Amino acid sequence: MNDSQPVLEMINVVKDYGHFTAIKRLNLSVGKGEFFSIIGPSGCGKTTILKMIAGFEYPTGGEIRISGVNASGQPPYQRNVNTVFQNYALFPHMTVLQNVAYPLKIKQVPKAEMAKRVMDSLDMVSMREYADRRPDQLSGGQKQRVALARALISSPDILLLDEPLSALDFHLRQDMQKILKHLQREVGITFIYITHDQGEALSLSDRIAVMKRGRLHQVGTPAEIYNHPKTKFVAGFIGKTNLLPGRMIQDHLFQCENGETFRVEAPNDPNAACLSIRPEKIRFAPEDDTYTNKIEGAFVLEETYYGSETEVLLKLKGELPFLLRITEQDKHRRIAPGTFVDLYFRTEDAAVVQNTGETDEQ
Repeated sequence: MNDSQPVLEMINVVKDYGHFTAIKRLNLSVGKGEFFSIIGPSGCGKTTILKMIAGFEYPTGGEIRISGVNASGQPPYQRNVNTVFQNYALFPHMTVLQNVAYPLKIKQVPKAEMAKRVMDSLDMVSMREYADRRPDQLSGGQKQRVALARALISSPDILLLDEPLSALDFHLRQDMQKILKHLQREVGITFIYITHDQGEALSLSDRIAVMKRGRLHQVGTPAEIYNHPKTKFVAGFIGKTNLLPGRMIQDHLFQCENGETFRVEAPNDPNAACLSIRPEKIRFAPEDDTYTNKIEGAFVLEETYYGSETEVLLKLKGELPFLLRITEQDKHRRIAPGTFVDLYFRTEDAAVVQNTGETDEQ
């Protein structure tokens, strides 16, 4: 990824639909060659962002710059941006070859060059042997590959992907994730990927933007988003976590509402609202005292078996629910519902998160 010149900049972008504001002062920068995902629940504004980048919608305020040029008022055909939709949007009366060739035909690329580029694109997605078939003769995954080949053939500055795998079954979706990641690395084009699937975003992305109700909550690498969430919403939206409400009482010391106090890496923060601890970061307390942040007398409520791991629901002092994840290696430490256990977590495994107001509560 080349960070010297962002391929996309969204500067104080607002999108108003009169009765409500879909996007609220969004500032975002995406680097050249980056796989960038935008995630969030339904209604968070992620598809509105995609439409504004593509030129299907115009911002009410602010500026959108593509490769350094202000594109805020440009129509779609003037932007070097292509989109892959979740319904593929292939022409049903055309063959695979004709579908992929269409963008080059519009640009009046010479036939010999067009033929070579089309076959190169089909090779890239392993679809050469299907060149003469029509879309209704293809599976969902094959249609998705054709849509990708068509979108990439004109070498756009940005490829927008609007929940492109949502219509595929679980195993096919996993296969297509691998193809997407390999393809993006191979062509070096900036991918901006819209999804509500947190796991998909974590596995594919260089960086992720997390949205809720038109506001940007956090941008970071998958590891930063997962291990160091900034807000209560991000912590709870990305995977499972334990959220313990409370406040910072001094540097590196967080006091929960149930009275328990834990050491953390964060300095004192008056906006701190919760402690976020991932279930897999919790450990059984050893007999000695060579650890910090002990949780004594957690009451075991129930177990849920998932094959390679087991989730254990517990209750802490003050009736706080608490989740523990046990892998197969820890099964010898099996704990039975109705018993009490002592647990602990490392200082570096707890993230102090903020409550950003109404967007977290609604």
